[in-house]
Amino acid sequence: MTLYSQVSSNKTKSLFIFGLFIALISGFFYLVGLYYDNGSGYFVAGLLFSSISSVFSYFYADKIVLMSVKAHPADKKTYFDFYTVAENLAIADGLPVPKLYVIDDPSPNAFATGRDPKHAVVCATSGLLSLLDRGELEGVIAHELSHVKNYDVLVMTVVSVLVGTVSLVADWIMRSLWWRDRDDDRDRGSSPIMFILLLVALILAPLAATIIQLAISQKREFLADASGALLTRYPEGLARALEKISGYPRSMSSATTATAHLFISNPFKKDQKGSWLTNLFSTHPPVEERIKILRSL
Repeated sequence: MTLYSQVSSNKTKSLFIFGLFIALISGFFYLVGLYYDNGSGYFVAGLLFSSISSVFSYFYADKIVLMSVKAHPADKKTYFDFYTVAENLAIADGLPVPKLYVIDDPSPNAFATGRDPKHAVVCATSGLLSLLDRGELEGVIAHELSHVKNYDVLVMTVVSVLVGTVSLVADWIMRSLWWRDRDDDRDRGSSPIMFILLLVALILAPLAATIIQLAISQKREFLADASGALLTRYPEGLARALEKISGYPRSMSSATTATAHLFISNPFKKDQKGSWLTNLFSTHPPVEERIKILRSL
């Protein structure tokens, strides 16, 4: 797959995720409307809400993500290596220099966000910046810039916000049903079967969110690893960085299930080897496999 086909694929995938999100939210609202004998009204409300959320997430998802992980702009004097490495690699790769942010967390990790190279952000934890040497840091930043160049960041960032929105809407609907006056429902003739169907749909919402996340192929990490190694001409730097990141025993305190797929390595420190089923439903490929491939380049 060429860079241009990868960019085109990511843009198409983003449109698919937007469409899936709109259909999912509109469907939730429609089921609620049927329960309250106003299916069409609730469907229109859901369609408007999901459409506005999609547009909002396209333009502001990066800011929401940075706020959710408690990131702040990196000071150039304090994080001099971070700045110079990012500037040098961006220039070498023909990209605009991204904005740089830091998360105050001892667990080493990093991610890129933004809707395109002109609006890109590279964010690293304070733990990563203190743990890695310059060669290893170059490997990580080159990996993240590769995500920026092939528009992985568009898919990854949009999914973070939309998955979180699905969960919030499902939780809101569940709470509204829980506190609903059952006597009033019986007087209005609400169908028990419809109520059960609505509950089942809401319980399955987390699974639907997981499926949306799985629309992002694990292959993007292998591609970013290879592209990053090509940019630095030093695959061993990223391989050593991944060893240090995955070997750190503590999870990140600010990461969530909605943002976990953004990071270069699983921020929750689950068993990186795991079973085939665990790897199938993981947002990241096994670190051991990534390191093995890098050292074979």
